[in-house]
Amino acid sequence: MKYLFAVILLSGIFVTSAFAQEEKNPSLIIDTLEIPSDEFNTVLREAPIRVLDKVHAVSWQVTIDNNLFYANPEGNAVLRLYDQETHDEFIEVGMGPQPDNKFWVAVQTPKEGYIVVHSDLDRGWYPQAKSIISYTDRAGLTVNNGARIVVTNLDIGQFAIHSYSVHGMAGSTDPPAVSSGSMIIEFLSGDPAKNIFALYPFYMAAGVGIIVAVLFITKKRT
Repeated sequence: MKYLFAVILLSGIFVTSAFAQEEKNPSLIIDTLEIPSDEFNTVLREAPIRVLDKVHAVSWQVTIDNNLFYANPEGNAVLRLYDQETHDEFIEVGMGPQPDNKFWVAVQTPKEGYIVVHSDLDRGWYPQAKSIISYTDRAGLTVNNGARIVVTNLDIGQFAIHSYSVHGMAGSTDPPAVSSGSMIIEFLSGDPAKNIFALYPFYMAAGVGIIVAVLFITKKRT
């Protein structure tokens, strides 16, 4: 058994060293946008859709840091994230001005259309915290408003972020929604299946099984 332990230990060292030389997750994508205040002073129909440099798919997280100063009590800061395959499919997060801090989450799918899945007219988001939108192709959509989870594992099918838009005015004759500041959006995505260390326990189990089988056969023959 002492030889078996030594072989397992050495194999673990060599396998770990080999894996450590590889990139942990080649699919990992990190991107940060800073959206200035003036981009929110537009109506939805005139808001340009901007394509991201990289598509965020399979498993992703979007962090929203709202540092905007609102100029209109009726104004909002609305972010839409569009799907790569179907541009009519999107996720929408709206954030209203202080002191009410209105907050809502809506989704639009080809099958269901536009649906508000969460709405809070009072203390819906928190300026001192970041709101987080997360998604996996298995668990669906989850949204945290900075203090608590408000949407949990909502099934929206396959969704890969391809582009985005922002707006804040309900009508073109309305006063500006935002006066200054910015909204910082951080994108993080990756495919867990491409994380080589996620398979490490399976490799080790297989390796140990082979070693045990070889030693057992060798001992039986002797």
